[in-house]
Amino acid sequence: MLKATKEDLSIIKFIVDETIHKIYPKYYPEEVVAFFQNHHNEENILNDLEKGNVYLLSENNQCIGTGSIDENNINRVFVLPDFQGKGYGSKIMFFLEKLIAFQYDTIQLHSSLPAFKIHLKHGYHPIEYLEEVVDNERVLCYHILEKNVTSKPSNLFDLNNKIFVNKENIGTGEVSQDTIFHYYQQNDIIWATYSGGKIIKGYLIGKFLDPNIIKFTYQHINQEREIRIGECKSHVEKLPNGKIRLNEVWQWLDKDKISGKSILEEIEQ
Repeated sequence: MLKATKEDLSIIKFIVDETIHKIYPKYYPEEVVAFFQNHHNEENILNDLEKGNVYLLSENNQCIGTGSIDENNINRVFVLPDFQGKGYGSKIMFFLEKLIAFQYDTIQLHSSLPAFKIHLKHGYHPIEYLEEVVDNERVLCYHILEKNVTSKPSNLFDLNNKIFVNKENIGTGEVSQDTIFHYYQQNDIIWATYSGGKIIKGYLIGKFLDPNIIKFTYQHINQEREIRIGECKSHVEKLPNGKIRLNEVWQWLDKDKISGKSILEEIEQ
């Protein structure tokens, strides 16, 4: 599962529309199907993308499913019809549940008829039944389901004993493609040593704020024998090849306090 961006709007809209068009008419009258299509319009999807809580599932470099979260709620889980019945929906749900369980004790969702029995099998139970009147006085019926978090998950990513190199640097950062990072991790605490290029020796230490966000401070001595200090927030993601990417937003805490962005990617040891 990869975090989606605004550039993924069209593929997410396609997955949603294709699923609603082919699956929902088996369960609902056309007025209710139209309601779902309008509810999942581009504006609403874009709003969720801007919040940064929308994810995409790929198989053989093809995007086949999507899901999003809003606090402890799971929203907009869709899998293309040709890929349904193969466990991909469960894979999306398990991923989103783990994100939510990192911070909350319960998980909620609004269940449509196509997924209702599946959610029950995965441990959800109804807490409220609702009806909404749509066009031509057709009635949309649905349940709010809830599931208790029985145990707090470990972090989604293991950075221990992994090596990273810089792939991109925007701003006045001193890290370059010649800088090598050696990461270590114990539970939610991470630390690293780094050197190479303009940097003689550097250290960083921080912790996971949630399953895929790390906050840390760093300091190093550069080739000019200056001591530089800064802070960084890093979004962790897994690439299609299984390697880890760190998308970083950093700021110097000395001199001019300029900020910038960097991308680090895992390499073979």
